[in-house]
Amino acid sequence: MSNPRIKAAFHQQVIVLPIQSIMMQREIQPSFRKSAVYLQISASLEHVGLIEPVVVFPRGRNEYLLLDGHVRLDILKQTEKTEVPAIFATDDEAYTYNKRVNHAPPIAQHFMILKALKNGVSEERLATALNVDVGHIRKKRDMLEGICPEAIDILRNSPVTADAFAVLRKMKPIRQIEAAEHMLASSTYSVLFAKALLEVTRPELLVEIWASRKLAAKSVGGRVMFEQETDFLLRDLKAVEDSYGTDILILTVSRRYIERLLGNSRVERHLSKHHSDILNTLRSLVSDVNVEETKALAS
Repeated sequence: MSNPRIKAAFHQQVIVLPIQSIMMQREIQPSFRKSAVYLQISASLEHVGLIEPVVVFPRGRNEYLLLDGHVRLDILKQTEKTEVPAIFATDDEAYTYNKRVNHAPPIAQHFMILKALKNGVSEERLATALNVDVGHIRKKRDMLEGICPEAIDILRNSPVTADAFAVLRKMKPIRQIEAAEHMLASSTYSVLFAKALLEVTRPELLVEIWASRKLAAKSVGGRVMFEQETDFLLRDLKAVEDSYGTDILILTVSRRYIERLLGNSRVERHLSKHHSDILNTLRSLVSDVNVEETKALAS
Protein backbone atom coordinates (compact mmCIF):
# COMPACT_ATOMS: atom_id res chain seq x y z
CA MET A 1 0.00 0.00 0.00
CA SER A 2 1.48 3.35 -1.07
CA ASN A 3 1.99 6.16 1.41
CA PRO A 4 -0.48 8.99 0.56
CA ARG A 5 1.97 11.55 1.96
CA ILE A 6 4.65 10.67 -0.62
CA LYS A 7 4.29 12.88 -3.67
CA ALA A 8 5.70 11.91 -7.06
CA ALA A 9 8.40 14.26 -8.33
CA PHE A 10 7.20 14.11 -11.93
CA HIS A 11 4.29 13.08 -14.11
CA GLN A 12 4.46 9.63 -15.69
CA GLN A 13 3.33 10.66 -19.17
CA VAL A 14 5.95 11.53 -21.80
CA ILE A 15 5.01 14.61 -23.83
CA VAL A 16 6.60 15.73 -27.10
CA LEU A 17 7.45 19.44 -26.90
CA PRO A 18 8.80 21.98 -29.41
CA ILE A 19 12.46 22.57 -28.59
CA GLN A 20 12.05 26.33 -28.98
CA SER A 21 9.58 26.37 -26.07
CA ILE A 22 12.18 24.99 -23.62
CA MET A 23 14.39 27.47 -21.76
CA MET A 24 17.82 26.16 -20.76
CA GLN A 25 19.31 27.21 -17.41
CA ARG A 26 22.89 27.16 -18.66
CA GLU A 27 24.68 27.40 -21.97
CA ILE A 28 26.87 24.61 -23.30
CA GLN A 29 30.34 26.01 -23.94
CA PRO A 30 31.96 25.40 -27.37
CA SER A 31 34.95 23.77 -25.67
CA PHE A 32 32.69 21.19 -23.98
CA ARG A 33 31.23 20.24 -27.38
CA LYS A 34 34.67 18.83 -28.23
CA SER A 35 34.87 16.69 -25.07
CA ALA A 36 34.65 12.89 -25.05
CA VAL A 37 31.43 12.95 -22.99
CA TYR A 38 29.66 15.28 -25.42
CA LEU A 39 30.81 13.30 -28.48
CA GLN A 40 29.75 10.04 -26.87
CA ILE A 41 26.24 11.32 -26.12
CA SER A 42 26.06 12.78 -29.63
CA ALA A 43 26.98 9.42 -31.20
CA SER A 44 24.43 7.64 -29.02
CA LEU A 45 21.66 10.03 -30.09
CA GLU A 46 22.60 9.61 -33.73
CA HIS A 47 22.76 5.82 -33.82
CA VAL A 48 20.39 4.78 -31.00
CA GLY A 49 18.14 7.77 -30.50
CA LEU A 50 16.97 9.56 -27.36
CA ILE A 51 16.49 6.97 -24.61
CA GLU A 52 15.87 9.23 -21.61
CA PRO A 53 13.42 12.16 -22.03
CA VAL A 54 14.48 15.58 -20.83
CA VAL A 55 12.90 16.89 -17.61
CA VAL A 56 11.07 20.23 -17.69
CA PHE A 57 8.89 22.38 -15.44
CA PRO A 58 5.94 24.27 -16.98
CA ARG A 59 6.34 27.99 -16.32
CA GLY A 60 3.53 29.34 -18.48
CA ARG A 61 1.74 28.87 -21.75
CA ASN A 62 4.17 27.14 -24.14
CA GLU A 63 7.11 27.94 -21.85
CA TYR A 64 9.10 25.27 -20.00
CA LEU A 65 12.17 25.43 -17.76
CA LEU A 66 14.73 22.70 -18.47
CA LEU A 67 15.79 20.86 -15.29
CA ASP A 68 17.70 17.89 -16.71
CA GLY A 69 19.05 17.14 -20.18
CA HIS A 70 21.03 20.23 -21.20
CA VAL A 71 23.61 18.27 -23.20
CA ARG A 72 20.97 16.16 -24.95
CA LEU A 73 18.91 19.21 -25.84
CA ASP A 74 21.97 21.09 -27.11
CA ILE A 75 22.89 18.16 -29.37
CA LEU A 76 19.36 18.02 -30.74
CA LYS A 77 19.53 21.76 -31.42
CA GLN A 78 22.87 21.33 -33.20
CA THR A 79 21.32 18.66 -35.43
CA GLU A 80 18.35 20.98 -36.15
CA LYS A 81 15.73 18.82 -34.47
CA THR A 82 12.49 20.66 -33.67
CA GLU A 83 10.87 18.41 -31.05
CA VAL A 84 11.97 16.41 -28.01
CA PRO A 85 10.22 13.93 -25.65
CA ALA A 86 9.92 15.35 -22.13
CA ILE A 87 8.43 14.61 -18.73
CA PHE A 88 6.96 17.27 -16.44
CA ALA A 89 8.46 17.79 -12.98
CA THR A 90 6.22 18.90 -10.12
CA ASP A 91 8.80 21.35 -8.76
CA ASP A 92 11.08 23.85 -10.46
CA GLU A 93 14.33 22.72 -8.83
CA ALA A 94 17.10 20.80 -10.54
CA TYR A 95 19.00 19.62 -7.43
CA THR A 96 17.28 16.22 -7.19
CA TYR A 97 17.87 15.35 -10.82
CA ASN A 98 21.46 16.54 -11.09
CA LYS A 99 22.70 15.58 -7.61
CA ARG A 100 21.08 12.16 -7.29
CA VAL A 101 21.73 10.69 -10.73
CA ASN A 102 22.86 7.07 -10.48
CA HIS A 103 25.52 6.43 -13.11
CA ALA A 104 26.00 2.85 -14.24
CA PRO A 105 29.16 1.41 -12.62
CA PRO A 106 31.65 -0.52 -14.79
CA ILE A 107 30.27 -3.95 -13.79
CA ALA A 108 26.76 -2.88 -14.81
CA GLN A 109 28.17 -1.59 -18.12
CA HIS A 110 29.84 -4.98 -18.64
CA PHE A 111 26.55 -6.86 -18.23
CA MET A 112 24.74 -4.35 -20.45
CA ILE A 113 27.29 -4.94 -23.22
CA LEU A 114 26.96 -8.73 -22.82
CA LYS A 115 23.17 -8.42 -23.07
CA ALA A 116 23.41 -6.26 -26.19
CA LEU A 117 25.81 -8.71 -27.83
CA LYS A 118 23.54 -11.61 -26.89
CA ASN A 119 20.61 -9.82 -28.53
CA GLY A 120 22.51 -9.60 -31.81
CA VAL A 121 24.05 -6.13 -31.63
CA SER A 122 27.51 -6.23 -33.20
CA GLU A 123 30.63 -4.96 -31.44
CA GLU A 124 31.15 -2.48 -34.27
CA ARG A 125 27.67 -0.99 -33.88
CA LEU A 126 28.12 -0.67 -30.12
CA ALA A 127 31.46 1.05 -30.63
CA THR A 128 29.91 3.46 -33.12
CA ALA A 129 26.95 4.23 -30.86
CA LEU A 130 29.25 4.93 -27.91
CA ASN A 131 31.90 6.73 -29.98
CA VAL A 132 34.67 4.40 -28.80
CA ASP A 133 37.08 1.96 -30.39
CA VAL A 134 35.99 -1.66 -30.92
CA GLY A 135 38.88 -2.68 -28.69
CA HIS A 136 37.26 -0.72 -25.84
CA ILE A 137 34.04 -2.71 -26.25
CA ARG A 138 35.97 -5.99 -26.23
CA LYS A 139 37.89 -4.89 -23.14
CA LYS A 140 34.60 -4.18 -21.35
CA ARG A 141 33.18 -7.48 -22.60
CA ASP A 142 36.06 -9.54 -21.20
CA MET A 143 36.50 -7.42 -18.06
CA LEU A 144 35.27 -10.03 -15.56
CA GLU A 145 36.89 -13.10 -17.07
CA GLY A 146 38.86 -14.85 -14.31
CA ILE A 147 37.19 -12.83 -11.53
CA CYS A 148 35.34 -14.90 -8.92
CA PRO A 149 31.59 -14.22 -8.34
CA GLU A 150 32.14 -13.18 -4.70
CA ALA A 151 34.59 -10.41 -5.68
CA ILE A 152 32.22 -9.27 -8.44
CA ASP A 153 29.39 -9.02 -5.95
CA ILE A 154 31.50 -6.96 -3.52
CA LEU A 155 32.51 -4.49 -6.25
CA ARG A 156 29.18 -4.50 -8.10
CA ASN A 157 28.43 -0.82 -7.38
CA SER A 158 32.02 0.43 -7.31
CA PRO A 159 33.92 2.39 -9.99
CA VAL A 160 36.53 -0.31 -10.62
CA THR A 161 38.04 -0.06 -14.09
CA ALA A 162 38.85 -2.88 -16.49
CA ASP A 163 42.57 -2.27 -15.86
CA ALA A 164 42.08 -2.78 -12.12
CA PHE A 165 40.21 -6.03 -12.78
CA ALA A 166 43.13 -7.12 -14.98
CA VAL A 167 45.34 -6.82 -11.89
CA LEU A 168 42.89 -8.72 -9.68
CA ARG A 169 42.80 -11.48 -12.32
CA LYS A 170 46.41 -12.32 -11.41
CA MET A 171 45.25 -13.37 -7.94
CA LYS A 172 43.51 -16.55 -6.84
CA PRO A 173 39.81 -16.26 -5.88
CA ILE A 174 40.38 -16.09 -2.12
CA ARG A 175 42.85 -13.21 -2.55
CA GLN A 176 40.51 -11.49 -5.04
CA ILE A 177 37.84 -11.43 -2.33
CA GLU A 178 40.30 -9.99 0.20
CA ALA A 179 41.48 -7.36 -2.28
CA ALA A 180 37.89 -6.42 -3.14
CA GLU A 181 37.08 -5.99 0.55
CA HIS A 182 40.18 -3.80 1.00
CA MET A 183 39.13 -1.62 -1.95
CA LEU A 184 35.60 -1.28 -0.61
CA ALA A 185 36.73 -0.54 2.95
CA SER A 186 39.12 2.20 1.84
CA SER A 187 36.89 3.49 -1.02
CA THR A 188 39.98 3.25 -3.24
CA TYR A 189 39.46 1.55 -6.60
CA SER A 190 42.43 2.74 -8.64
CA VAL A 191 44.78 0.57 -10.67
CA LEU A 192 47.68 1.73 -8.47
CA PHE A 193 45.94 0.48 -5.33
CA ALA A 194 45.16 -2.85 -7.03
CA LYS A 195 48.83 -3.16 -8.01
CA ALA A 196 49.88 -2.36 -4.43
CA LEU A 197 47.64 -5.16 -3.18
CA LEU A 198 49.15 -7.45 -5.80
CA GLU A 199 52.68 -6.61 -4.67
CA VAL A 200 51.95 -7.63 -1.07
CA THR A 201 50.17 -10.84 -2.07
CA ARG A 202 51.89 -14.06 -1.04
CA PRO A 203 53.12 -16.14 -4.01
CA GLU A 204 50.81 -19.07 -3.15
CA LEU A 205 47.79 -16.76 -3.62
CA LEU A 206 48.82 -15.75 -7.15
CA VAL A 207 47.69 -17.42 -10.34
CA GLU A 208 51.28 -17.41 -11.54
CA ILE A 209 54.62 -16.28 -10.17
CA TRP A 210 56.71 -14.03 -12.41
CA ALA A 211 60.48 -13.96 -12.61
CA SER A 212 60.51 -10.69 -10.72
CA ARG A 213 58.74 -12.49 -7.89
CA LYS A 214 61.60 -14.93 -7.62
CA LEU A 215 64.08 -12.07 -7.44
CA ALA A 216 61.97 -10.41 -4.77
CA ALA A 217 61.92 -13.62 -2.70
CA LYS A 218 65.04 -12.41 -0.92
CA SER A 219 62.94 -9.74 0.77
CA VAL A 220 60.09 -12.03 1.81
CA GLY A 221 60.31 -10.93 5.43
CA GLY A 222 59.88 -7.25 4.54
CA ARG A 223 57.03 -8.01 2.15
CA VAL A 224 55.16 -10.08 4.72
CA MET A 225 55.59 -7.34 7.31
CA PHE A 226 54.28 -4.74 4.84
CA GLU A 227 51.32 -6.98 4.01
CA GLN A 228 50.46 -7.39 7.68
CA GLU A 229 50.70 -3.64 8.29
CA THR A 230 48.42 -3.01 5.28
CA ASP A 231 45.84 -5.49 6.54
CA PHE A 232 45.89 -3.94 10.02
CA LEU A 233 45.51 -0.44 8.58
CA LEU A 234 42.56 -1.40 6.39
CA ARG A 235 40.87 -3.25 9.25
CA ASP A 236 41.23 -0.15 11.43
CA LEU A 237 39.85 1.99 8.61
CA LYS A 238 36.81 -0.25 8.26
CA ALA A 239 36.20 -0.14 12.02
CA VAL A 240 36.33 3.67 11.98
CA GLU A 241 34.00 3.74 8.97
CA ASP A 242 31.48 1.50 10.76
CA SER A 243 31.38 3.74 13.83
CA TYR A 244 31.60 7.08 12.00
CA GLY A 245 27.85 7.83 11.98
CA THR A 246 27.43 7.11 15.68
CA ASP A 247 30.54 9.13 16.58
CA ILE A 248 29.33 12.15 14.60
CA LEU A 249 25.91 11.97 16.27
CA ILE A 250 27.49 11.82 19.75
CA LEU A 251 29.84 14.70 18.87
CA THR A 252 26.97 16.87 17.60
CA VAL A 253 24.81 16.24 20.67
CA SER A 254 27.77 16.85 22.99
CA ARG A 255 28.65 20.08 21.23
CA ARG A 256 25.05 21.35 21.55
CA TYR A 257 25.10 20.50 25.26
CA ILE A 258 28.41 22.30 25.81
CA GLU A 259 27.12 25.36 23.93
CA ARG A 260 24.06 25.51 26.19
CA LEU A 261 26.28 25.00 29.23
CA LEU A 262 28.59 27.85 28.26
CA GLY A 263 25.56 29.97 27.45
CA ASN A 264 24.76 29.99 31.18
CA SER A 265 26.55 33.07 32.57
CA ARG A 266 26.87 31.58 36.06
CA VAL A 267 28.53 28.42 34.74
CA GLU A 268 30.85 30.43 32.50
CA ARG A 269 31.88 32.73 35.36
CA HIS A 270 32.57 29.76 37.64
CA LEU A 271 34.70 28.02 35.01
CA SER A 272 36.52 31.25 34.18
CA LYS A 273 37.36 31.83 37.85
CA HIS A 274 38.24 28.29 38.96
CA HIS A 275 38.88 26.21 35.79
CA SER A 276 40.04 28.57 33.05
CA ASP A 277 41.97 25.81 31.27
CA ILE A 278 38.84 23.65 30.99
CA LEU A 279 36.82 26.64 29.77
CA ASN A 280 39.37 27.38 27.02
CA THR A 281 39.37 23.73 25.97
CA LEU A 282 35.57 23.62 25.74
CA ARG A 283 35.47 26.85 23.75
CA SER A 284 38.12 25.52 21.37
CA LEU A 285 36.22 22.25 20.94
CA VAL A 286 32.96 24.03 20.07
CA SER A 287 34.77 26.35 17.66
CA ASP A 288 36.58 23.49 15.87
CA VAL A 289 33.38 21.44 15.48
CA ASN A 290 31.52 24.48 14.09
CA VAL A 291 34.28 25.05 11.53
CA GLU A 292 34.22 21.42 10.41
CA GLU A 293 30.43 21.42 10.05
CA THR A 294 30.61 24.61 7.97
CA LYS A 295 33.19 23.02 5.67
CA ALA A 296 31.04 19.87 5.30
CA LEU A 297 27.97 21.92 4.37
CA ALA A 298 29.95 23.96 1.85
CA SER A 299 31.51 20.93 0.12
